[in-house]
Amino acid sequence: MKTILSFDIGGTNIRAGLFSDESGKPSFTKKVKTTTPNRSALENIFSLIEEILSQYPSLDAISMAVPGSLDNKNGIIIKAPNVDGWKNVALRQIIADKFGIVPFIENDASMAAYGEWKHGAGKNHNYILYITISTGVGGAVIDNGHLLTGFRGLGTEKGHITIVEDGPLCSCGQKGHLEALASGPAIASYFRQRMVEGASSMLPSDPAPTAKKIAEAARQGDALAIEAFRQAGYYLGAGIANYLHIFNPSCIILGGGVSFSGNLLYEPFYESLKQHVLSEEYMVGLEIKYAQLGDEAGLIGAYQWSLDNS
Repeated sequence: MKTILSFDIGGTNIRAGLFSDESGKPSFTKKVKTTTPNRSALENIFSLIEEILSQYPSLDAISMAVPGSLDNKNGIIIKAPNVDGWKNVALRQIIADKFGIVPFIENDASMAAYGEWKHGAGKNHNYILYITISTGVGGAVIDNGHLLTGFRGLGTEKGHITIVEDGPLCSCGQKGHLEALASGPAIASYFRQRMVEGASSMLPSDPAPTAKKIAEAARQGDALAIEAFRQAGYYLGAGIANYLHIFNPSCIILGGGVSFSGNLLYEPFYESLKQHVLSEEYMVGLEIKYAQLGDEAGLIGAYQWSLDNS
């Protein structure tokens, strides 16, 4: 029986989980802010590892789900736009030098997909497209029982395909990416822009409505809020149709906070997917599911990844 410390590092929070059996469930979890006024993301990771090691000194492995573009062969985070200062960070070497344990390091969306495949919505499927829609849009592909990452591990940026030439600015600095059209911030940005243009809503006094607030307004019948979700769902369907053509999965798993909006997003997404797909044959046998593991998907995936690759 191995004892594995798993991390899921996001732009807002760092989650840590301790696994000591093969149930796929952590025996201990802790969440801290990614960056705090007196500590960087790295310092907060160090602190968590030190805390766990003080109680469980015989760790067998550390496994980390990390955001952004990752050279997974060398454990280098090339760029994580939502984590301050994370550019060309040799995280694997830094952790190994400090703690004497060489960590497993993979992309966070890939690890969430891996967790859902092994322990969640993807069970009984070996051809999976996982898409997470939250602050950004990420994703991963399981093909014939293998996680696809590409030559250097960079093949993980499913949110950064161009959907609208010269469209809205994406967090990466490019324009018209799927993330700039279907993420939570994209929904909020579209909503604000339409308000500036003179559209009316029950949220006129809110200068910075979140996708969650917009979803609440949409459920109360707010026309502009419904429109914002229809816009996002339309582009999500157009983007995922491209992935159906490339990967031909048997299962699409939708995760992330925006997916919790349910039919507000799903109905326009599914309508657009059918509209944009090359042939109805791509829909034959295709299951579309919501992720089941919630906030622990990345933790569980990273844990399972270390087990399967040690």
